[in-house]
Amino acid sequence: MWDSQTAQRYDAWFQTPPGAFALAREIRLIERLTAGWPRRGQRLLEIGCGTGIFLEVLHGAGFDVTGLDLSPPMLEAARRRLGAKADLHLGDAGHLPFDDKAFEFGVLLTVLEFCPDPALVLREAARVTKKALLVGHLNPFSCYGLAVRLCPGRSRGALARARWFSPWAMGRLFRKALGRRPARTGCVLPGPMASWREQAPWRLLNAPILSLPVGAFCASVVNLTDEPVMTPLPAFKPKACMG
Repeated sequence: MWDSQTAQRYDAWFQTPPGAFALAREIRLIERLTAGWPRRGQRLLEIGCGTGIFLEVLHGAGFDVTGLDLSPPMLEAARRRLGAKADLHLGDAGHLPFDDKAFEFGVLLTVLEFCPDPALVLREAARVTKKALLVGHLNPFSCYGLAVRLCPGRSRGALARARWFSPWAMGRLFRKALGRRPARTGCVLPGPMASWREQAPWRLLNAPILSLPVGAFCASVVNLTDEPVMTPLPAFKPKACMG
């Protein structure tokens, strides 16, 4: 399923106007959810890194990044994109070739939709991760999701074989695989794909990050520790700023 043609189509989609608009909104959501994470010396694993688009973003954000993918063509595209910036591995998400707690953070972006046992993949991700997981998925109850599922002609390639998770189903999957853990969720792109454009008023509709699960792309951060995962910053008091 993930051959060289699929890799080319995947990258080409993000060069189209709606694809570029969607990518920018998804990156903004990821940045918002991970804004408090420490960066310097923090090892991050992206499971199912594909052609490395998001891995490059995460490297640029300051993480020490490692990527894993099951598809050699996808991984080769990631190598061309990232060069020596990332440590890349060929492997199965359900049987990760890493030691326990080898990474501070783990990332899975639209990966569980294509896994035969998504709960196993989440458990493996938690096994190799110390602090938190970021999980992104497509929302079947968004305008985009409904259009794709109700109009079979729109579902082409790998997307036609994806398993769609509603936000509520994803929450149940988290509890099944990881137990009850603190989580934060957001979404973007509530409008149909035809409205994914920079021009007003469509940008105003699709640009905001929403807490209600109505967007095409949803993401959640699940903490694997009892303490909030955040960069330690000094607590500034008003009197400290007085001359």
